[in-house]
Amino acid sequence: MKPIVVKIGGGIASEAVALVQPFAAAGNPVVVVHGAGPQISAEMARRGLPVEFVAGRRVTSPEALAVVRESMAAVNATVCEAIGPQAVGLMGDEIGLEATRAPGLGEVGDAVACAPAAVLEALAAGRIPVVAPLAEGPLNVNADEAASALAVGLGAERILFLTDVPGLLLAGAVVSRIAADDAAELLDTGELQGGIQPKLRAAVAAARLGVQAEIGETAVVA
Repeated sequence: MKPIVVKIGGGIASEAVALVQPFAAAGNPVVVVHGAGPQISAEMARRGLPVEFVAGRRVTSPEALAVVRESMAAVNATVCEAIGPQAVGLMGDEIGLEATRAPGLGEVGDAVACAPAAVLEALAAGRIPVVAPLAEGPLNVNADEAASALAVGLGAERILFLTDVPGLLLAGAVVSRIAADDAAELLDTGELQGGIQPKLRAAVAAARLGVQAEIGETAVVA
């Protein structure tokens, strides 16, 4: 059975068990990738570090990278605790998550499709790998993009982006379905702002490579 990749936003990390357990209970292999955006921004502000985003991606200095890793480790532990003993916490830079350096963003990488051995081993043992989106380097990788790259690399059946928004909002309404080409055009217009940009970009990438992609209630189809 092909795995399901579930990306959980850092703001809803404590709700992980309710979001993930139904899939696991149905017998689906599940891989969880989590973010830590709110936690990172709060800690950077506390330390007096600038918080800056470009097209929804965090500009990451070496000083900020240390905060990113600490925050990711803390959220990873929270998600694993919420899911229970079936969860296996994995830091992406320690298990061979791959990325190429993204220009102009500092210590940031563009995720590359891969299937790390530690993830495959956890799935084979009937566990739920919980992956923090750092890549070898280490490089900070957007969690949505990391989840998409893992889904493609693992040959996943579905990727679900779960966050505190209901889906893609246009003119104040949730879009139930959007073609990947239309979504890409929408991204090019610059109409969308904030965190939906990397989510939609990641969903488009996954859908175009054969993975069923959903952002909340919005299906992104090839």
